Amino acid sequence: MVQKELRIATDIRTEFGKGAARRIRRADKIPAVLYGHGTEPVHLTLPGHEMMMALKHSNAILTLEIEGEDQLALAKDVQRHIIKPFIEHVDLVIVRRGEKVTVDVPIHLEGEAAPGTSVYVENNEITIEADAMNIPESFTVSIEGLEVGSQILAKDVPLPTGVDLAVDEELLIVNVTEERLAEIPEDEETEAAEGETAEDQEKSADTED
Repeated sequence: MVQKELRIATDIRTEFGKGAARRIRRADKIPAVLYGHGTEPVHLTLPGHEMMMALKHSNAILTLEIEGEDQLALAKDVQRHIIKPFIEHVDLVIVRRGEKVTVDVPIHLEGEAAPGTSVYVENNEITIEADAMNIPESFTVSIEGLEVGSQILAKDVPLPTGVDLAVDEELLIVNVTEERLAEIPEDEETEAAEGETAEDQEKSADTED
């Protein structure tokens, strides 16, 4: 599934510093900076709710409305608050139609491996190169029926036409191993054995009575 183009109204930011940033956030807005293609950085203020919704889509291409003109951009770095559910700052990079960009795209698994196996996801995303206007939102990989010893590498992930790997094709994505039963620590085994012994002794005493 290819990303949708999302429109975001912006304001030019003229105040800087921690105090200004706090005032922006209190107004449910987000401080941001836009740069790239050799241009001077542009400091912006973005609408908080609209950006939160837009950034739920990985690698969303944004159409920024800046002083009456449109500018395509890609969120390069999103700084989120450690505890509270809001965005503190966004770095945006300018993109142009027809150019290729390098991005990380998440991988989703579907299906179930064979019984008696454990599936380990070694990498949950891969780096690809794609047209800025045709970045896949995610890739889906099937693990249906995979046996012990099976592996899925980056080169095994199905990529649409025009999308190229930008990472080692031997990168391990999924590893299927034999299912391991949880081991009981030795001290717990000893306690269990002692408990059984005590229970047997009680039963023996009851029988003798």
